[in-house]
Order: sequence, then structure tokens, then C-alpha cells
Amino acid sequence: MGRAAKRAANGAAAFRGRVTAPPPPLPPPPPPAAAEPPGDVPRWLRIGAAWSWRLLLLAALLYAAGRVASLLYLVVVPCAAALLLTALLQPLTARLRRAGLGPLAATWCTLLLAFILIGGAVWLVASRVAAEYPALVTQVKHTTTQIQSWLAGQPFHIKTGNLEKLSDNLVTYLSQHKSVLEGTVLTGGRIVAEILAGGVLCFFVSFFLIKDGARIWEWLTSALVPERKRRTDLAGHAAWLAVVHYVRGTVAVAAIHALVMGVTLTVMGAPLVAPLAVFMFIAAFVPLVGVLIAGAAALLIVLAAKGLIAALILLGILIMMNQLEGHLLQPQVVGKMVRLHPLAVILVLAVAGLAAGIAGAVVAVPVTAALTSAVRALRQDERLSSGGGPRP
Repeated sequence: MGRAAKRAANGAAAFRGRVTAPPPPLPPPPPPAAAEPPGDVPRWLRIGAAWSWRLLLLAALLYAAGRVASLLYLVVVPCAAALLLTALLQPLTARLRRAGLGPLAATWCTLLLAFILIGGAVWLVASRVAAEYPALVTQVKHTTTQIQSWLAGQPFHIKTGNLEKLSDNLVTYLSQHKSVLEGTVLTGGRIVAEILAGGVLCFFVSFFLIKDGARIWEWLTSALVPERKRRTDLAGHAAWLAVVHYVRGTVAVAAIHALVMGVTLTVMGAPLVAPLAVFMFIAAFVPLVGVLIAGAAALLIVLAAKGLIAALILLGILIMMNQLEGHLLQPQVVGKMVRLHPLAVILVLAVAGLAAGIAGAVVAVPVTAALTSAVRALRQDERLSSGGGPRP
């Protein structure tokens, strides 16, 4: 009985101790932020200065890279052309490999086919210009005479003295322009040598990129740690996929433009059909601006050779082509993968065109698309990693 009483007394004491035990002390509050002394630099100015020197350093690096690229344009331009050509021809090489050809044979067949097509286009343009140039001069004389008679009659009654002088100057220029071009080709040995050197370099760079592109990329990323290598592979794959889709889509859109231009000029009986169609195909690689320039050249030739009515018909067809490209071809063929706003395209083209000329305008959009796709892929990977989802 005594032991039971003692246990009861100890249990009651323990219960009272638990009930009356003080709670654990709260963590001390954080110290208040120290007030900036009156003479200190404001926080917004410090942040602005930090961003400013970083942006200035980035601008200096970009300027230095641009200067180096301008000095090495004979290397940079063929390498850029080789990258775009590789993006276009790689699917054909992959299909030939699946058909049973080895890597070397598939690469040679692809490149030989591509350069045969390019050489055939150059020969076609040169031969048609040589054959149709005299007819163009004759048609320009006839059209200018008709315009002078039309302006001199009712209801205009315009004196055509200045117009006669202008038309004579235009015919004289067209008559002499062919010989001037031939003299430039014959005397411009340096230009010919640079074009040949660039073509040879583009051929060899394209050959090795098509044949060993995966091995080259693996070698470039082999020194990275596994996590950085994974993210680099992710960004590189996204960037390359954007370039491939851009090049394929642009080739499809350019082929449609060239086909419509060729059929329209053939039906009208206009001169220089093949050169204008090829020029339209090449100009389509400069978004928004190239088609306008090629269309303006075609309009001038049709106006000079066939008159105002034919030029107005061609203008209507060009407007329809522009609407078709802007609302159907570009969004469906190119825009789904590239996803660049038209304002961004215009700004990029303006900056690249001023900085690097035609070559800069051609590569500006695919480079921008590659960078934006890489950044988008890295951000998506960060979101998936932070949310615990599966990584791509």
C-alpha cells in the first residue's frame, strides 16, 4: 500500500511538472536593417552602375567579335553558309544512310547533288541573261515610245522632251551594262578568286559537318562536367533544331515564291524569267525585305518591257503572295518552331544588315532563332528540375 501511494505521488508530481514547464524560448528577431548614411550612394544607382559596366563589357566583346569577323569574312561567311547548307542537306544524308549507304558515300552523294543543282542554276541564269538581254533592250525602247505618245496625248498633253532624254539614257545604259559586267568579271580577278576560295571552303566545311557533325559536337562538349554537358547538349539540340526548321521552311517558302514568279512572268511573256525567278528564290532568305526587293526588280523589268497594265497585274499577284506568306506560309511552315515576333525580325535584320551587310541579314534570323530556342529549353529544364518533374 505504501509503494502504491508513492507511485501515485510521483506520477502526480511528474504531471504537474509537465503542465507547468515553461515553453522553449522564441528565436531572437532579426536585427533591423541598417539605415544608409546620408552621404552613401543610393541602392538604385549602385544597381544601375553594376548593370552598366556589364553591358558595356558585353558591347565591347561584341564589337571586338564583329571586327574579327569582318577581317576574317572569307572564313566566317563560308562557314555560316556551310551551317545553313548542312541544316538543309542533313535529312537527305540520313535517308541515304538508312537506305544502306555508308557515311562517306552518303555525304558525297548529297553534296554532289547539291552543288550540281547550284551550278545548274548559275548556268541557267547566265545563259538566259546572255540570250534575252538584246530583246530586253528592244522592248524597253518600244515601251518608252508608247509611254511618250500616251503622255503627249489627251488628257495630259505633257511635253516629252525630258522623258525622251531619260529613255535614251536608260536604253544607252542597258546597252552598255552587259559589256560593263563582262569587263568587271574579266578584270576582277580578286573577286573571282575570293568567290572560288569561299566556295571550296564552304564545300569542305559542309562535307565534314554532314559526315561527322555529331562527333564534332561530342568532342566540343567532352571537357564539361556531366551536369553542364547535359544542359549544353539540351541547349545545342534545341538551337540546331530551330535552325533546321528555319532553313527547311524558308526553302519551301522561297520555292513557292520563285514558282509563282516564274509562271506569272512566263504567261506575261516578260524577259529574264529564269533570272528573276532565281533572284526571288535567293532573296526570300532575307525575311520581309528580300521578297520586296526581288518583286520591285521584277516590276521595273515588266514595266519597261510590257507596259503599265502588265506591271499592275504583277503588283497584284505580288501583294497576294505577300499576304499568303504572312498569314499562311510563315506561321505554318516556319513560325511554329522559330516563334519570333515580326518586330524582333525587323530589328534583328536592321542591326545585322548595317553591321555585316547582306551576309549578316541572311544569318541574323536563324542565329536569333537558335539563341532564343536554346534559352527557352534551358528555362524549361530549370522549371522541371525545381518542380521535381522528369527532365527532358
